[in-house]
Amino acid sequence: MLNRVIQQFGLQIQEMNEVEDSHSSTVCRSKLSNGLNVFLKIPYTKLKFQRELEAYEILKGRVSIPEMLDYWHGDEECPGAFLLSELKGKPLKLDASPEVAFQVGVLQAEMHAIRPPAGKKLIGIQNEFANWSDFVEQQFYSFAEDVKVLLDSRLYTQAIERFEKMKHQLPSPDGPSFVHMDFRPANIIVNDHSVSGIIDFESVRFGSAEVDFTKLYRDFLRFDSTLYIAFREGYNSIRSLIELERVLPFYQFTDAFNSIGWCKRRGLEKNEVFLEENLERLKSFLQ
Repeated sequence: MLNRVIQQFGLQIQEMNEVEDSHSSTVCRSKLSNGLNVFLKIPYTKLKFQRELEAYEILKGRVSIPEMLDYWHGDEECPGAFLLSELKGKPLKLDASPEVAFQVGVLQAEMHAIRPPAGKKLIGIQNEFANWSDFVEQQFYSFAEDVKVLLDSRLYTQAIERFEKMKHQLPSPDGPSFVHMDFRPANIIVNDHSVSGIIDFESVRFGSAEVDFTKLYRDFLRFDSTLYIAFREGYNSIRSLIELERVLPFYQFTDAFNSIGWCKRRGLEKNEVFLEENLERLKSFLQ
């Protein structure tokens, strides 16, 4: 399939390497014969392809993202493919400076400031904001079917009861905003002391901004209060940040629970470390 995509785009490739930290698509970093570095991306499904295509159209010129050089709608065997420019730099690391954390806040706020486009019908990106509580609940109980076979019955029952109790304590949703749904360090590209942009839009929605802080906090912000403060300042320079303390516990809990179900769907053996991390997180939330 990859060879067919290369032929479709008419590329002369000198060197190609698959990107390892891509969980919902095939992504390859390719060096062309003219020396230019580009990325080939093949989403796993037609829906993910359509979401990403619409996201590039919506975000272009408003948020720092790669340039979509070309795309192919695919056929019966291929869901579709993208040819993308390279954002200079590497994924966000824990040793980032407060300056970078500030820019991450700005980047996310710029994205959250985007509202559903008036008069434009979207096929892939759904607007879940009006029924946000139902959307969150649907996601949770969808993964619950997978989680149930991995937890003992007492722990599983505790998790369900905790979800039902916590969901009623949430404030009114913040939006409708363009939400990434996978806003984590691996998808934030940093070049020296400057944020180059954000990648990977196959899970995006219009919904409540509150959901989008979970993975960033889990993998980056919680380790250093200085970075957390700088991030908040950056975000607030664009739009008002909600009281994260009111929503993070709920979304951290559901993230751990849903991630266990994700590991079951994607393969327990190859996701063993991530599974154990989330099992421990879930148990700590339920203590």
